[in-house]
Amino acid sequence: MAQLSGNLLYTAFILYLIGTAFFGGAIRGKQGNKAAKIGIFITILGFIAQLGYFITRWIAGGHAPVSNLFEFTTFFGMMMVLAFIVIYFIYKTSTLGVFTLPIALLLIAYAAMFPSDISPLIPALQSHWLAIHVSTVALGIAILSVSFAAGLIYLVKVVDYSKKGKKPFWVEFTLYVLISFLGFIFISIGFGAVDYEAQFNYINKEGAQEQVVYNLYPIVGPNEGELLTENRMDSLVKLSPWINTVKLNTVIWSLLGGAILYLLLRVIIRKPIGKALKPAVAKVNLDMVDEIGYRAVTIGFPVFTLGGLIFAAIWAQLAWSRFWAWDPKEVWAFITWLFYAGYLHLRLSKGWEGERSAWLTLVGFAIILFNLIGVNLIIAGLHSYAM
Repeated sequence: MAQLSGNLLYTAFILYLIGTAFFGGAIRGKQGNKAAKIGIFITILGFIAQLGYFITRWIAGGHAPVSNLFEFTTFFGMMMVLAFIVIYFIYKTSTLGVFTLPIALLLIAYAAMFPSDISPLIPALQSHWLAIHVSTVALGIAILSVSFAAGLIYLVKVVDYSKKGKKPFWVEFTLYVLISFLGFIFISIGFGAVDYEAQFNYINKEGAQEQVVYNLYPIVGPNEGELLTENRMDSLVKLSPWINTVKLNTVIWSLLGGAILYLLLRVIIRKPIGKALKPAVAKVNLDMVDEIGYRAVTIGFPVFTLGGLIFAAIWAQLAWSRFWAWDPKEVWAFITWLFYAGYLHLRLSKGWEGERSAWLTLVGFAIILFNLIGVNLIIAGLHSYAM
């Protein structure tokens, strides 16, 4: 069953890739409608395959497969595809597929770099609230992420690259962050090919000695870390026990890999990546893209509120006898909620539409990514098991 689950996820990935290609063909080709119909059909097939992965993994594990970083991130990608499919049938814009599906693909590929073994749930997760809370959160941020894709489309079209300034820089930086997911994948494959491993003794935040294994060269090492593996270089710096240095090391390598890949792409195409994407958005109706971004937030925000705040508080009360604590994950979930509440306020009360609204969706997605990656991978807290 576990092998079938993995095969279905791989099949979904390939189908999403093919669907993206057809949406790209719909933008450039003369038979755009036909290519778009094939693209959305293949994307739906991919979603069905990934849904099959989700169900079979649930059966194999005996619990909802959303309990660690691999499972949650793949589910996040699946929900993003679902949100795209629904929005596509409303607005029928192929360009959204060209921008949304690659983000979902990056999320799934990124997740595949983390341990995917099915393991028993720790006591804190042995509750039906696991599926209710986490799945609702994932659906909420997935819908909100579609607003980011719409905002990026808007900005790629309107930002003038002939003028130097902050706007081209921030569009390029956003694209660099997305490329960093791909950079991490290549880096992980490279270190995996040489079977890299470095083991350390270190002192944890309770003052006890533990061991930790790095599968990427340790740029940052654990607190008072002692390298145990022969023929391996020691870490460059050692950090506080309150920081998960293995996961922080992963983030650093992602950014380094992304920088290398971004520079390589710049050399190959000889222009900023955002500028190279302009032909893909040439026929985009800006008013429609702006509306897609706004509608995605109006739908995603209440869903996230339900899962990230209300269901989370109920489960916290049942599991830990309190509705709220200043756990990093809880704090950043609340920051995410405040940001999108502010977005809606600025949009409805202050008239922040169009370009200003698009910039806000980029900031919102940055907060979502930090909550997904930065908080989960770097900061130790009650949600640190979600790795």
